[in-house]
Amino acid sequence: ELEFQKQTSTFSAIKPQLSRNALVLFPLFRRLQEEEQQLRTSSLPAIPNPFPELCSPASSPVLSPGSLPPGEPSSGKYIVKIFSEDGMGKVVEIPADMTARDLCQLLVYKSHCVDDNSWALVEHHPLLGLERCLEDHELVVQVQASMNSDSRFLFRKNYAKYEFFRNPLTFFPEHMVAWCQETNHTIPPSQLLQNFLATSSCPEIQGHLYMKDVGRKSWKKVYMFLRRSGLYCSTKGTSKEPRHLQLLADLEDSNIFTVITGRKQHGAPTDYAFCIKPNKGRGEMKELRMLCAEDEQSRTCWMTAFRLFKYGIVLYQNYKIPQQRKTLLSHFSAPRSVSENSLVAMDFSGRIGRVIDNPVEAQSAAMEEGHAWRVRRSFLCYLIHIAQLWFHGRITREESHRIIHQQGQVDGLFLLRVSQSNPKAFVLTLCHHQKIKHFQILPCEEDGQVFFSLDDGATKFTDLIQLVEFYQLNRGVLPCKLKHPCTVVAL
Repeated sequence: ELEFQKQTSTFSAIKPQLSRNALVLFPLFRRLQEEEQQLRTSSLPAIPNPFPELCSPASSPVLSPGSLPPGEPSSGKYIVKIFSEDGMGKVVEIPADMTARDLCQLLVYKSHCVDDNSWALVEHHPLLGLERCLEDHELVVQVQASMNSDSRFLFRKNYAKYEFFRNPLTFFPEHMVAWCQETNHTIPPSQLLQNFLATSSCPEIQGHLYMKDVGRKSWKKVYMFLRRSGLYCSTKGTSKEPRHLQLLADLEDSNIFTVITGRKQHGAPTDYAFCIKPNKGRGEMKELRMLCAEDEQSRTCWMTAFRLFKYGIVLYQNYKIPQQRKTLLSHFSAPRSVSENSLVAMDFSGRIGRVIDNPVEAQSAAMEEGHAWRVRRSFLCYLIHIAQLWFHGRITREESHRIIHQQGQVDGLFLLRVSQSNPKAFVLTLCHHQKIKHFQILPCEEDGQVFFSLDDGATKFTDLIQLVEFYQLNRGVLPCKLKHPCTVVAL
């Protein structure tokens, strides 16, 4: 302490000279600071390090953004880049514990679009031709840590994410569910879903699949079984005996992906390929278990059952939470009613608006405004639909198929586009029973006014918005009502 006081007094003595001759005394000032720091450090008691192995450079892992190990969220911020359908990216800073559902809500808020619980975050691997929708409860940072450098996140609609809870028979054909075969098809749909969600029951998906040999280009057709314990193939026909079953993939440590380039990149025998990819793999082709179904319904059944076996009741909770939130908000957002007595006719032709008290003048003004609006509407009939989310402009038939496939292939999924064969006409692209159909919308003129019709003039509409609103309420000549518009939002 005496030494410290001497050094402090020495520094106080030279302090007035420091401002006059700073260049000469600056090394002395730095030396006094270093000695003071050493004195303070030496006066502290020695505390043993309780975790010496954590201080070893060889054994102490360093966590950086993008390298978070699964199951170990930290409290830092991480950078995630999200891409939209148009290829544009958006950088978002998120915490380590943010789920895919929370990130989708954040992007919906930033993009000023409607949150209808159908937005999804897609894990996309362009080099492998794979993609999958993240579950709502998955941590985005953990998924990003297991992705390759060329992989990316996409933000898009997915109406089929929880559609199997609303219509399970469409997703689980009876000939593919072993339990339905054993009970002579007497199982109600609600009981079927309960058996998939309950851990005590043992449902099973069965059927033929094409499987690609590891390290080869050839595919072979085998009989497979999907259970909670994993995916098995039978080495002898359709036998279920344990000695004839071979384990192909474990559900717990794997994820299921849709193969978007099955025929071109992997030589798949059909267009309905999917694969099982291990979580901890490096994303090489030899680590993928490539499979292919006969049709879209079979592929959807295998992939949906995989999700249910892996996550179980968590999927149902993800489905119910937004529904409960929507019900809760409906109690606090009662619609406001406007009385006709509170509406008055106004004249804005002058500098200052005035209330029209004369009923005859008000009726005349209403007729003039109606005529002017009809003239403007006839002029804007070709332009008023451009701002609608379901209108996609001049895209090809193949492009409309791709968008429908990406957003879920549920009944009532639709979009409108300009016809390629007739530039004055439009085409309604609609999905029904996982099949895509096209309906041409032709313009027709009557009394100098242009109308649009879907049924050769039997039902006419002044614009496309009116046409879409009508078929959202009435099926008409369509196989089903228009329910879900294909939406593409730029981030």
